[in-house]
Amino acid sequence: MSSEMTPRERWEAVINGQKPDRVPMDYWSTPEASEKLISHLGVNTYWEMIQFLEIDLLLLPKAEYIGPKLKPGYDYYQCGHKLVDYGTGAYDEVVDHPLAEFSDINELEENYAWPSPDWFDYGVIPEQIRGKETYPVGIGGTEVFYTYSRLRGIEQAYMDMIDNPEFLRFCLDKITAFDYERTRRMFEQIADQVMITFIGEDLGSQEGLLFSPDMIESFISPGMRKMIGLAREACVTVFTHSDGAIRDIIPSLMAIGTEILNPIQWRCKNMDRKALKRDFGNQLVFHGGMDNQETLPFGSVEDVRQEVIDNLEIFSEGGGYILAPCHNIQAVSPPENIVALYQTGLEYGKY
Repeated sequence: MSSEMTPRERWEAVINGQKPDRVPMDYWSTPEASEKLISHLGVNTYWEMIQFLEIDLLLLPKAEYIGPKLKPGYDYYQCGHKLVDYGTGAYDEVVDHPLAEFSDINELEENYAWPSPDWFDYGVIPEQIRGKETYPVGIGGTEVFYTYSRLRGIEQAYMDMIDNPEFLRFCLDKITAFDYERTRRMFEQIADQVMITFIGEDLGSQEGLLFSPDMIESFISPGMRKMIGLAREACVTVFTHSDGAIRDIIPSLMAIGTEILNPIQWRCKNMDRKALKRDFGNQLVFHGGMDNQETLPFGSVEDVRQEVIDNLEIFSEGGGYILAPCHNIQAVSPPENIVALYQTGLEYGKY
């Protein structure tokens, strides 16, 4: 292979089961962590930082909201948001759940307005990737139960699986239909450039699954299958994000069409890296694997370097690995550690 592959060509090679010139590297981070890294590197912009570290960034263009005027602090689902400062970083949290008080479908339909795909301008998407055609592009997708939990409140969302399954399925179908049509319209804008769509759900905790496999199959998998069908029609690769200890559900995710699995939180129970590569490496591309609970925030530069080397040795055999943090890098992570991640990837990631 040429040593002059573009970031897009590296991702394409990995997706197609081939070896690129080196392991591609992606970047996920909180704004605070990126700001610290930009300052540390002495560059001026986010994009200069990406190029300086030679990251094969997956571009994520989005449609622009042009719908009815929103109440300040609220989104198009009518969820109320608040920026919560946790000391080392701030997160946008949902604090007002618009479906929390409903229990009946008819009552819901009389009093709640679901968002429309027509409320977005999809024509802005091509301009967002203009000049970056050598980079991979991901677009659209769904995390349907995650969205429902924001609408309903997470405790009530979980209880609905037992106490109000008809209401839950009705809402999940509404969310899926909305995400399906928005994604379809996004695909139309850059049909020849989009490579990946996100069809995921947070299914795991540190110790095991958050839901039983039966609950996943009953409530979560149907929406994922519908979205995967759209991805197949568009010849787009399916990228599934699911945090935590999810080993038990990986075969089911592959069966419905998962092709890239993220984030590979290998410190979680039963997520041993060698076992994952042994059992699923012939069918999955692994994305992530750099621990941001211990190694990136609290390890030394040498700890980070060694973990990168270990991940490359375990996951990259045959080409099926994209080096990246296992979720967003937090502001507590020293910039030196982030630099070490990508410099070590460049140094040891060549095929």
